[in-house]
Amino acid sequence: MSRAPSDTDAHRMQVNNVTEVTVFILLGFTDDFNMNVILFFLFLAIYLFTLIGNLGLVVLVISDSRLHNPMYYFLSVLSLLDACFSTVLTPRMLVNFLAMNKSISLAECAAQMFLSTTCGTTECFLLAAMAYDRYLAIYNPLLYTVSMSPRVYVPLIMASYAGGILHATIHTVATFSLSFCGSNEIRHVFCDIPPLLALSCSDTHINQLLLFYCVGSIEIATVVIVLVSYGFILVTILKMNSAEGRRKIFSTCGAHLTGVSIFHGTILFMYVRPRSNYTLEHDMVVSTFYTIVIPMFNPIIYSLRNKDVKDAMRKLFERNCFINKMHFKN
Repeated sequence: MSRAPSDTDAHRMQVNNVTEVTVFILLGFTDDFNMNVILFFLFLAIYLFTLIGNLGLVVLVISDSRLHNPMYYFLSVLSLLDACFSTVLTPRMLVNFLAMNKSISLAECAAQMFLSTTCGTTECFLLAAMAYDRYLAIYNPLLYTVSMSPRVYVPLIMASYAGGILHATIHTVATFSLSFCGSNEIRHVFCDIPPLLALSCSDTHINQLLLFYCVGSIEIATVVIVLVSYGFILVTILKMNSAEGRRKIFSTCGAHLTGVSIFHGTILFMYVRPRSNYTLEHDMVVSTFYTIVIPMFNPIIYSLRNKDVKDAMRKLFERNCFINKMHFKN
C-alpha cells in the first residue's frame, strides 16, 4: 500500500526538480530598511542625473548642426546606450529597496541579464570604435570626412550592437540551461552572470571557461584597438608645433582614455578572474559601479570638457531663455 507524500517529500521533489525554481530573490546590499531608504534616494538621484545628462546630450547633438559629425554621432549613441543600460537595471533595484517582496521571475531575470550584457558588451565595442574615430580625426583631419563617412560609422555602430546581442545571447542561453536547486537567494541587486553561476547546482566549469574566454577575448580586442589608436594619437600630438593644439587634444583624449580605463578595469575585475577569487559582496559593488554609476559620469567625461558641446549648450540655453522671455511678455 503506497503512502501519501509528506511535506518533506514534497520539498525534496521541489528541490530536485529544477522546473519548480521559478523565482529568484534579489537580496541587495542590506536588510536594514533605513539604509535601504537612503540607498533608494541615492540611486534615484543617480538615475535621474544619468537620464538627464545622457538624453540631454542626445537632444543637443540632434538640435545643433555644429555637432553633426561622426564624433558626436558616436557620443550620442553612447549616451543613448548608457541611458538604456541604467534603465534596464535601476528601476527594478529602486523598487526592491523599499519592497518586502524582492522576488524576480526566471523569465524577468533572463531578460535583465540579456539586456544588461548586451548594453555592456556593445559599449565595449563602441568605445573601441570611438577611439578609432578619434585617431582618424587627429592623424589625418583633412581626410576625416571621407575616412569616417556614413558608410563607415553606421556599420561600426551596427556591428557594435550585433556583437553585444550575440555575446549576451550566448551567456543567457548557457546560464539558464543550468539547473538551479536549493537556495534561490541572489546576493546582488540585479541578475548578473557570476552570482547566478555561484547559485547553480550544476557543473559550471564550461560556463566559467566560456565567460573567461569570451569576455577576455572581447576585452583584449577592444583594449588593443583603444591603445593602438591612442598610441598613434600620442605620436601625432608630439609632432604638432602648436602648444595650444596639443593641450586641447591632450585634454579631450585624456578624458576619453580615463573613461575607457575605468569601464574596462571594472569589467576585467568582475569577469576575467578564477572562480575561487569571487567575493559576491565585493563584486556586487563593482558591478553596480560600472552598470549604474559610470553611465552617470560618461556625459561629463566625454562631452562637457568639449568646447563645441559647451557652446551648443549655451546656445540652446540662451534660445530657451529668449523664447521664455518672449512668452512672458506676450
